[in-house]
Amino acid sequence: MNELTSEVSSVAHVIQLAVAPVFLLAGVGALLGVLTNRLARVVDRFHALERDLAEKPSDDYRQKAQATIISLARRARLIHWAIILCTVCDLLICLVIAALFVGAELHVELPSTIAGLFIAAMLALIAGLVCFLREIALATSVIESLDQSVSSFDAGR
Repeated sequence: MNELTSEVSSVAHVIQLAVAPVFLLAGVGALLGVLTNRLARVVDRFHALERDLAEKPSDDYRQKAQATIISLARRARLIHWAIILCTVCDLLICLVIAALFVGAELHVELPSTIAGLFIAAMLALIAGLVCFLREIALATSVIESLDQSVSSFDAGR
């Protein structure tokens, strides 16, 4: 009976250790939701521009639309990489949790493996967040350039 209590206690301890990574999984999952929504909006805007280009063949509009399409393509690429990196982070966190349980069940110490997986997960998350920040910078730079164009147009009146 004492051995069963010890095993239950051991599993309970592993579950306690796994709680923090599970919260991290939830946070990165929410970030993935934000990223996929942003990607969907970029793709929708891209398709709308393609339709408009087919309907409005003026050279001025075509040049502006092409510049916007290039910007959207850059943004989509950055969001794509952010999604990949955040997904890798989540997968690595899952491996950390699995390693915690496998180590406890097999009575094997895996601190280096767990630490390495966790560090790799954090590096993937950092890289994903950097891609996300870069995408946001691209999106806002388009808005700022439009704001400057409108301001200079208003000043010319």
